Amino acid sequence: MPIITCIEDLRQLHRARAPKMFFDYCESGSYSEQTFRDNTNDFSQLRFRQKVAVDMTDRSIAGQMLGSRVTMPVALAPIGLTGMQSADGEIKAARAAEKFGVPFTLSTMSICSIEDVAAKTTAPFWFQLYVMRDWDFVAAIIERAKKARCSALVLTLDLQILGQRHKDLKNGLSAPPKMTLANILNIATKWRWAAGMAMTPRRSFGNIVGHAKGVTDLSNLSSWTAEQFDPQLDWGKVARIRDMWGGKLILKGILDDEDARRAADFGADAIVVSNHGGRQLDGALSSIRQLPAIARAVGDQSEIWLDSGIRSGQDVLRALAMGANATMIGRSYIYGLGAMGQAGVEAALQVIAKEIDITMALCGERKIENFGRHNLMIPRGFEGEWEA
Repeated sequence: MPIITCIEDLRQLHRARAPKMFFDYCESGSYSEQTFRDNTNDFSQLRFRQKVAVDMTDRSIAGQMLGSRVTMPVALAPIGLTGMQSADGEIKAARAAEKFGVPFTLSTMSICSIEDVAAKTTAPFWFQLYVMRDWDFVAAIIERAKKARCSALVLTLDLQILGQRHKDLKNGLSAPPKMTLANILNIATKWRWAAGMAMTPRRSFGNIVGHAKGVTDLSNLSSWTAEQFDPQLDWGKVARIRDMWGGKLILKGILDDEDARRAADFGADAIVVSNHGGRQLDGALSSIRQLPAIARAVGDQSEIWLDSGIRSGQDVLRALAMGANATMIGRSYIYGLGAMGQAGVEAALQVIAKEIDITMALCGERKIENFGRHNLMIPRGFEGEWEA
């Protein structure tokens, strides 16, 4: 069992153990990957204020998300193809989240279906929806999520069209991978991954195949999404989905304060400040830079969560200090999943929780809800005087 000290340890193991196309799918952004890099780099500009001679006993990192207690204010974000990082990956990640006491979000583009995850877990999970042109499919998958006791709907707004990710095109990303010579040679070196995949029937998009009209096989993600994702998604259609769902609604992919105000006025229970991990509009600002303006615009109308770029518990604290109520992590837990399956996701959560706890203590705070801007040193111009 390798000694895991940080998320980077899991990233390195993930790279060694998962096929190249799936590691690259996780570890990439669109076009030049400027925003992908900024998402992580900008966190490091926010420095902590160390405090001494402070009572550090009886600390708590527990938080609230959508009115429910969570072990820490961190949810597992929706990630497509999770079941290609490790066999039955969505089930493993959901079980890890349930065991740890944080929410798990299942992607529309998951390998394990809604029903698969519901059958293998006991805690309610969240379902993330991509809006398709086929509204019969949209209505049906919402009903499937209700039947599976999903406790919130995460509606992603920033992927009406797919941003170009060069690595995916060059690797010929597919699920399952096509048996080209290059893929065969690469998979031959990933025996743990191959053994797991040989033992499961779940190798394609479980929420789509057999449910969407005429879809009996779906290996090419990019071509299908280009055909099926609804480019006409607007606030009117968001309202239609809200009414169809009728439960707690999370709007994900907000990066503009005007959009955030509209989402809050719209009645969103939570707004996720996110640029899709730098995988959509390259050249957009990092989520952490945009967070303060959005927090000021929304106030306490909706919960505000930060997604994109979090690689440590320290990043979680930075996000909370800059105005977030909670956070979502994607790559940080996928690294763990690709490295060691469910145990790797648990390790990622444990690393983040420990980093939150120790950093909070050294900053002189005992309760995570008290962590704020006073605990940071923020460089001049970080929030920016950007001319729009």
